[in-house]
Amino acid sequence: MDERMDKDMTEQDGMTRRKVLIGTGALAAGAALTHVSGLISPAAAGGGSLEKWPWPYKKLDPNDTAEIAYKEWYRVFCGAAVISSVFGQLRELIGEPYTLFPIDAFVYLEGGQAGWGTICGAPAGANVVANMIIGPRIDGSTAGHQISTDIMQWYSQTELPVYKPKEPKVKAKLPTTISNSPLCHISVGRWMKAANKPLGSPERKDRCARVAASTAYKLVELLNKWKEGGYESNTEFNCGQKHGITGQFNCNDCHGANVPQAPQESPPKA
Repeated sequence: MDERMDKDMTEQDGMTRRKVLIGTGALAAGAALTHVSGLISPAAAGGGSLEKWPWPYKKLDPNDTAEIAYKEWYRVFCGAAVISSVFGQLRELIGEPYTLFPIDAFVYLEGGQAGWGTICGAPAGANVVANMIIGPRIDGSTAGHQISTDIMQWYSQTELPVYKPKEPKVKAKLPTTISNSPLCHISVGRWMKAANKPLGSPERKDRCARVAASTAYKLVELLNKWKEGGYESNTEFNCGQKHGITGQFNCNDCHGANVPQAPQESPPKA
Protein backbone atom coordinates (compact mmCIF):
# COMPACT_ATOMS: atom_id res chain seq x y z
CA MET A 1 0.00 0.00 0.00
CA ASP A 2 1.56 3.30 -1.03
CA GLU A 3 1.72 6.33 1.23
CA ARG A 4 -0.97 8.28 -0.67
CA MET A 5 -3.52 5.43 -0.46
CA ASP A 6 -2.72 4.94 3.22
CA LYS A 7 -3.29 8.66 3.83
CA ASP A 8 -6.61 8.62 1.93
CA MET A 9 -7.89 5.63 3.89
CA THR A 10 -6.83 7.23 7.18
CA GLU A 11 -8.73 10.42 6.30
CA GLN A 12 -11.80 8.42 5.25
CA ASP A 13 -11.63 6.45 8.47
CA GLY A 14 -11.41 9.71 10.42
CA MET A 15 -14.39 11.12 8.54
CA THR A 16 -16.37 7.97 9.27
CA ARG A 17 -15.59 8.17 12.98
CA ARG A 18 -16.58 11.86 13.03
CA LYS A 19 -19.88 11.07 11.31
CA VAL A 20 -20.58 8.34 13.83
CA LEU A 21 -19.78 10.67 16.70
CA ILE A 22 -21.94 13.43 15.24
CA GLY A 23 -24.78 10.98 14.70
CA THR A 24 -24.43 9.67 18.23
CA GLY A 25 -24.44 13.22 19.57
CA ALA A 26 -27.55 14.04 17.60
CA LEU A 27 -29.30 10.96 18.94
CA ALA A 28 -28.28 11.87 22.48
CA ALA A 29 -29.47 15.43 22.03
CA GLY A 30 -32.75 14.19 20.59
CA ALA A 31 -33.22 11.87 23.54
CA ALA A 32 -32.51 14.72 25.94
CA LEU A 33 -35.04 16.94 24.20
CA THR A 34 -37.73 14.34 24.65
CA HIS A 35 -37.46 14.89 28.40
CA VAL A 36 -37.61 18.69 28.35
CA SER A 37 -40.79 20.72 28.70
CA GLY A 38 -43.37 19.89 26.04
CA LEU A 39 -40.96 18.09 23.71
CA ILE A 40 -41.73 14.63 25.07
CA SER A 41 -42.33 11.95 22.49
CA PRO A 42 -45.08 9.36 22.92
CA ALA A 43 -42.42 6.63 23.10
CA ALA A 44 -40.45 8.40 25.84
CA ALA A 45 -43.65 9.14 27.71
CA GLY A 46 -44.71 5.52 27.87
CA GLY A 47 -47.26 5.68 25.10
CA GLY A 48 -48.19 9.32 25.53
CA SER A 49 -48.97 9.28 29.26
CA LEU A 50 -48.43 13.04 29.51
CA GLU A 51 -51.31 13.55 27.12
CA LYS A 52 -53.72 11.59 29.30
CA TRP A 53 -55.44 14.23 31.35
CA PRO A 54 -56.35 14.46 34.23
CA TRP A 55 -53.57 12.86 36.27
CA PRO A 56 -53.98 10.54 39.28
CA TYR A 57 -53.80 11.96 42.78
CA LYS A 58 -53.11 10.55 46.22
CA LYS A 59 -53.84 12.56 49.34
CA LEU A 60 -50.88 14.45 50.77
CA ASP A 61 -50.09 15.95 54.14
CA PRO A 62 -50.53 19.75 54.02
CA ASN A 63 -47.78 20.36 56.60
CA ASP A 64 -45.24 18.25 54.74
CA THR A 65 -46.21 19.96 51.49
CA ALA A 66 -45.83 23.43 52.99
CA GLU A 67 -42.37 22.60 54.35
CA ILE A 68 -41.26 21.39 50.93
CA ALA A 69 -42.62 24.53 49.26
CA TYR A 70 -40.85 26.76 51.78
CA LYS A 71 -37.47 25.12 51.12
CA GLU A 72 -38.04 24.93 47.37
CA TRP A 73 -38.72 28.66 47.19
CA TYR A 74 -35.04 29.28 47.85
CA ARG A 75 -34.22 27.08 44.84
CA VAL A 76 -36.89 27.83 42.21
CA PHE A 77 -39.00 30.62 43.78
CA CYS A 78 -42.75 30.85 44.31
CA GLY A 79 -44.59 29.18 41.41
CA ALA A 80 -42.23 26.29 40.78
CA ALA A 81 -41.93 25.78 44.56
CA VAL A 82 -45.68 25.20 44.87
CA ILE A 83 -45.67 22.84 41.88
CA SER A 84 -42.64 20.99 43.21
CA SER A 85 -44.14 20.58 46.67
CA VAL A 86 -47.05 18.58 45.21
CA PHE A 87 -45.67 16.97 42.06
CA GLY A 88 -42.40 16.06 43.77
CA GLN A 89 -44.27 13.95 46.30
CA LEU A 90 -46.51 12.43 43.64
CA ARG A 91 -43.42 11.41 41.70
CA GLU A 92 -42.53 9.19 44.63
CA LEU A 93 -46.06 7.94 45.27
CA ILE A 94 -47.30 7.46 41.69
CA GLY A 95 -44.41 7.80 39.23
CA GLU A 96 -45.46 8.68 35.68
CA PRO A 97 -46.65 11.09 34.48
CA TYR A 98 -45.24 13.16 37.35
CA THR A 99 -41.69 11.90 36.78
CA LEU A 100 -41.89 13.33 33.25
CA PHE A 101 -43.17 16.77 34.22
CA PRO A 102 -40.52 19.55 33.97
CA ILE A 103 -41.10 21.25 37.33
CA ASP A 104 -38.12 23.58 37.13
CA ALA A 105 -39.31 24.98 33.79
CA PHE A 106 -41.91 26.93 35.78
CA VAL A 107 -39.28 29.05 37.50
CA TYR A 108 -40.50 31.84 35.19
CA LEU A 109 -43.51 32.31 37.48
CA GLU A 110 -41.18 34.09 39.92
CA GLY A 111 -41.85 37.76 40.61
CA GLY A 112 -45.29 37.78 39.05
CA GLN A 113 -44.18 36.12 35.77
CA ALA A 114 -40.49 36.79 35.07
CA GLY A 115 -40.43 39.76 37.43
CA TRP A 116 -43.32 41.62 35.78
CA GLY A 117 -45.41 41.78 38.94
CA THR A 118 -48.60 40.33 37.45
CA ILE A 119 -50.27 37.29 39.07
CA CYS A 120 -48.23 36.03 42.00
CA GLY A 121 -46.42 32.80 41.18
CA ALA A 122 -47.81 31.02 44.25
CA PRO A 123 -51.47 30.95 43.11
CA ALA A 124 -50.35 30.58 39.49
CA GLY A 125 -48.41 27.44 40.40
CA ALA A 126 -51.33 26.16 42.45
CA ASN A 127 -53.60 26.63 39.44
CA VAL A 128 -51.28 24.55 37.25
CA VAL A 129 -51.38 21.74 39.81
CA ALA A 130 -55.16 21.84 40.33
CA ASN A 131 -55.98 21.72 36.65
CA MET A 132 -53.45 19.01 35.83
CA ILE A 133 -54.92 16.80 38.54
CA ILE A 134 -58.61 17.56 38.16
CA GLY A 135 -58.64 18.06 34.44
CA PRO A 136 -60.64 19.90 31.80
CA ARG A 137 -64.30 20.78 31.78
CA ILE A 138 -65.98 17.44 31.09
CA ASP A 139 -69.66 16.69 31.63
CA GLY A 140 -70.20 20.06 33.25
CA SER A 141 -67.48 19.49 35.89
CA THR A 142 -65.39 22.59 36.52
CA ALA A 143 -63.68 21.57 39.79
CA GLY A 144 -60.22 22.46 38.49
CA HIS A 145 -61.37 25.96 37.64
CA GLN A 146 -63.26 26.22 40.93
CA ILE A 147 -60.19 25.34 42.99
CA SER A 148 -58.25 27.92 40.98
CA THR A 149 -60.74 30.67 41.69
CA ASP A 150 -60.96 29.62 45.35
CA ILE A 151 -57.17 29.81 45.61
CA MET A 152 -57.18 33.26 44.00
CA GLN A 153 -59.84 34.57 46.37
CA TRP A 154 -58.22 32.96 49.41
CA TYR A 155 -54.85 34.47 48.46
CA SER A 156 -56.41 37.90 48.01
CA GLN A 157 -58.40 37.96 51.24
CA THR A 158 -56.11 36.15 53.71
CA GLU A 159 -53.52 37.69 56.03
CA LEU A 160 -50.36 36.21 54.55
CA PRO A 161 -48.12 34.52 55.28
CA VAL A 162 -50.06 32.01 57.38
CA TYR A 163 -47.60 29.13 57.53
CA LYS A 164 -44.66 29.24 59.92
CA PRO A 165 -41.79 26.98 58.83
CA LYS A 166 -40.18 24.61 61.31
CA GLU A 167 -36.74 26.14 60.77
CA PRO A 168 -37.21 29.60 59.22
CA LYS A 169 -34.23 31.25 57.61
CA VAL A 170 -35.35 34.56 59.15
CA LYS A 171 -35.95 34.22 62.87
CA ALA A 172 -37.58 37.63 63.39
CA LYS A 173 -41.36 37.87 63.48
CA LEU A 174 -42.71 38.92 60.10
CA PRO A 175 -45.84 41.04 59.70
CA THR A 176 -48.84 39.70 57.80
CA THR A 177 -50.87 41.68 55.28
CA ILE A 178 -54.02 41.28 53.19
CA SER A 179 -53.23 41.97 49.55
CA ASN A 180 -56.84 42.32 48.37
CA SER A 181 -55.40 41.27 45.02
CA PRO A 182 -53.73 38.25 43.39
CA LEU A 183 -51.17 40.53 41.75
CA CYS A 184 -47.57 40.18 42.86
CA HIS A 185 -46.64 43.86 42.89
CA ILE A 186 -49.64 44.76 45.05
CA SER A 187 -49.22 41.81 47.39
CA VAL A 188 -45.49 42.33 47.83
CA GLY A 189 -45.80 46.12 47.81
CA ARG A 190 -48.33 46.16 50.62
CA TRP A 191 -46.18 43.86 52.70
CA MET A 192 -43.00 45.89 52.04
CA LYS A 193 -44.77 49.04 53.19
CA ALA A 194 -46.08 47.37 56.36
CA ALA A 195 -42.71 45.79 57.15
CA ASN A 196 -40.60 48.74 55.95
CA LYS A 197 -38.31 46.30 54.16
CA PRO A 198 -36.90 46.59 50.61
CA LEU A 199 -37.41 44.06 47.86
CA GLY A 200 -33.97 42.49 48.24
CA SER A 201 -34.11 42.10 52.01
CA PRO A 202 -33.90 38.64 53.65
CA GLU A 203 -37.22 39.42 55.37
CA ARG A 204 -39.06 40.04 52.10
CA LYS A 205 -37.61 36.88 50.58
CA ASP A 206 -38.61 34.78 53.56
CA ARG A 207 -42.06 36.33 53.52
CA CYS A 208 -42.55 35.18 49.93
CA ALA A 209 -41.19 31.72 50.74
CA ARG A 210 -43.77 31.49 53.55
CA VAL A 211 -46.52 32.71 51.20
CA ALA A 212 -45.63 29.92 48.77
CA ALA A 213 -45.74 27.45 51.67
CA SER A 214 -49.10 28.82 52.84
CA THR A 215 -50.51 28.49 49.32
CA ALA A 216 -49.24 24.92 48.95
CA TYR A 217 -50.87 24.04 52.29
CA LYS A 218 -54.22 25.49 51.18
CA LEU A 219 -53.99 23.80 47.78
CA VAL A 220 -53.50 20.34 49.29
CA GLU A 221 -56.37 20.95 51.71
CA LEU A 222 -58.66 21.60 48.75
CA LEU A 223 -57.29 18.70 46.68
CA ASN A 224 -57.76 16.31 49.61
CA LYS A 225 -61.37 17.43 50.01
CA TRP A 226 -61.92 16.94 46.30
CA LYS A 227 -60.37 13.46 46.49
CA GLU A 228 -62.73 12.59 49.36
CA GLY A 229 -65.70 13.85 47.37
CA GLY A 230 -66.42 16.64 49.83
CA TYR A 231 -65.12 19.67 47.95
CA GLU A 232 -67.47 22.58 47.34
CA SER A 233 -66.36 25.88 45.90
CA ASN A 234 -66.87 28.87 48.18
CA THR A 235 -66.78 31.56 45.52
CA GLU A 236 -68.84 32.40 42.45
CA PHE A 237 -66.55 35.19 41.28
CA ASN A 238 -66.88 35.92 37.58
CA CYS A 239 -65.91 39.41 36.57
CA GLY A 240 -66.63 38.67 32.91
CA GLN A 241 -70.32 38.02 33.53
CA LYS A 242 -70.75 40.91 35.95
CA HIS A 243 -68.81 43.60 34.15
CA GLY A 244 -68.29 42.36 30.59
CA ILE A 245 -64.51 42.05 30.97
CA THR A 246 -62.12 39.68 32.69
CA GLY A 247 -60.51 41.13 35.77
CA GLN A 248 -60.41 40.96 39.55
CA PHE A 249 -62.82 42.17 42.20
CA ASN A 250 -60.57 45.07 43.25
CA CYS A 251 -60.06 47.46 40.35
CA ASN A 252 -59.30 50.61 42.34
CA ASP A 253 -55.74 49.77 43.36
CA CYS A 254 -54.60 50.06 39.76
CA HIS A 255 -57.24 52.27 38.16
CA GLY A 256 -58.21 54.59 41.00
CA ALA A 257 -61.50 56.25 40.22
CA ASN A 258 -61.00 55.76 36.48
CA VAL A 259 -62.15 52.16 36.21
CA PRO A 260 -62.65 51.47 32.48
CA GLN A 261 -66.12 50.48 31.40
CA ALA A 262 -66.30 47.61 28.96
CA PRO A 263 -68.73 47.73 26.02
CA GLN A 264 -71.77 45.65 26.90
CA GLU A 265 -73.15 43.00 24.62
CA SER A 266 -76.54 43.66 23.12
CA PRO A 267 -79.30 41.41 24.48
CA PRO A 268 -80.40 38.72 22.02
CA LYS A 269 -83.30 39.73 19.78
CA ALA A 270 -86.64 38.11 20.53
